[in-house]
Amino acid sequence: MSHDQASYLELLARGAAAEAYDRPVLLARASGAGPETLAALEDAKQLALRVRAELEGRRRREAELSALFETAHDLAGLRDLDAVLRAIVQRARSLLGTEVAYLSLNDPAAGDTYMRVTEGSVSARFQQLRLGMGEGLGGLVAQTARPYVTDSYFDDERFEHTRTIDTAVRDEGLVAILGVPLMLGSQVIGVLFAADRRARVFEREQVALLGSFAAHAAVAIDTANLLAETRSALAELERANEIIRDHSGVIERASDVHDRLTEVVLRGGGVHDVAAALSEVLDGAVEFTDADVEAAGADGRAIRRGEEWVAAVSAGGELLGALVLHGHPDLDPVDRRTLERAAMVTSLLLLARRSAHDAEQRVRGELLDDLLDAPDRDPRLLRERAARLRADLDAPHVVLAARIDGAHTDTVERESADRQRLWSAASHVAATCSGLAAARDGGTVLLLPLGPGDTAADLARQTARHLGDSMREPVTVGASSPVAAPARDPAPIAEAYAQARRCLDALRLLGRSGQGAAAQDLGFLGLLLADPGDVDGFVRRTIGEVVEYDRRRGTDLVRTLEAYFASGMSPARTKDDLHVHVNTVAQRLERIGRLLGSQWQTPARSLEIQLALRLHAMSAAVAR
Repeated sequence: MSHDQASYLELLARGAAAEAYDRPVLLARASGAGPETLAALEDAKQLALRVRAELEGRRRREAELSALFETAHDLAGLRDLDAVLRAIVQRARSLLGTEVAYLSLNDPAAGDTYMRVTEGSVSARFQQLRLGMGEGLGGLVAQTARPYVTDSYFDDERFEHTRTIDTAVRDEGLVAILGVPLMLGSQVIGVLFAADRRARVFEREQVALLGSFAAHAAVAIDTANLLAETRSALAELERANEIIRDHSGVIERASDVHDRLTEVVLRGGGVHDVAAALSEVLDGAVEFTDADVEAAGADGRAIRRGEEWVAAVSAGGELLGALVLHGHPDLDPVDRRTLERAAMVTSLLLLARRSAHDAEQRVRGELLDDLLDAPDRDPRLLRERAARLRADLDAPHVVLAARIDGAHTDTVERESADRQRLWSAASHVAATCSGLAAARDGGTVLLLPLGPGDTAADLARQTARHLGDSMREPVTVGASSPVAAPARDPAPIAEAYAQARRCLDALRLLGRSGQGAAAQDLGFLGLLLADPGDVDGFVRRTIGEVVEYDRRRGTDLVRTLEAYFASGMSPARTKDDLHVHVNTVAQRLERIGRLLGSQWQTPARSLEIQLALRLHAMSAAVAR
């Protein structure tokens, strides 16, 4: 082998360009080599070029195989479909040596095709391109399910040109385009493209290589779809398992509630025991309330009110209260039904308790009726009957008459219902105070014990307030003077009731409906209502402070008052009658004002004071 022939080996070893292989022949010709030498060099050159082409083909196939292997590796560890498709497009562009590569997918729902991944693109219009099915080179590929290539896109008439596609391709500057189908079985789901901004011819090996990348892309899409379907199925299974677990837990809770409520009923528990059992099972705070029950509805259904659930406790269309569940804004239907059943059990307990309470109320009413209508009953039997009701008829009591202020008289049924409600409320007050109550004369009469330090007026005001709160409308209450011991002498009970009714009528005539008072609260009017009247008590309450002051100090304030009223409330004439200085009269009146209060000269108050002065004078004359 000559030196010139060995130089081709050096060119092959360093991978020189094809143009460098002409240099040894040119140098030999320049040095005057003979024809045989030049022919040998030419043969060596052709052999070296064939070897160089074979090596380049091997290197290209090696790169292609490496890229395909890397793509397969990406698919094996598929996590992000977009990342895998982007890698496929990048490798296709690199190995084919094109300026642009892109991938489009069909959208069956929209009935068109859209760009999914682009590499090397510079046009926003091209990157966002959507085109109808069957349009452009991609449409031809999709229709035939075979690769298509064009050396000059705008001069090729084999496929349908549209303004939208041509404008986008022109913006991108593409000329030569190769498209291969993405196949799932026999269905074309998209197209993989390689394109240049100059005219070029794509070799068969390049078409086959792009087809291999398209196959990988189709596999990636199919795998991603399968993974998505698998994840969706797993999520649905998980949701189904959660629903099954939740329903199982709800059924267990419902069974637990049934057992607990049965136990509450059997051991004679109350509504608060039902609420406590329900709170534990539903893992929330349940309370029974009889306030604002109108918002609960009476159809037996639990309803949501803000962050609470409310189940009405009703019987026969009457709302008795409601069970309120706090802390469970999202309540399972089975738990909701559990709350409704608990409300039904609560209504049964309330009805049972009401029946027992009504029976006791009737017994209390019958005893009071006997005290009013048959005062000659045996005191021993009266005490025994009262003891069974926890009432002590040997203690001082007060008789009270009560009526609803402005009772509804539009219908007989409504008026009767109001009386029944008042009797029920009064019976509750009586039972609470160890007293008696009965419906009578269109209203209610109560016989309540008088506690230490209490007055008949205090008891009347308290009873009016309690009945008004219970009825949710004003109730007027008139009280009698205290009755010492009803069991020993029931006779005064009837007269005390008459006195209480007169006091009740007086309150309504005086515009004090909805209040409670005793005869002593009504001044001289109370004296007229009381029969017999408490004269000494009236005088003491009205001018007792002045009388006591005269007694202790030896003053003459009572006589000054008599002279002051006799002179028409004139200080000047009063001083003439008393034969004292006018300043003395002023000082005495100032003292009287401090003893009787600042309102003592008002017409109503002065009238009471003058009546008390007359009664005081009469009692003093009788005493002498």
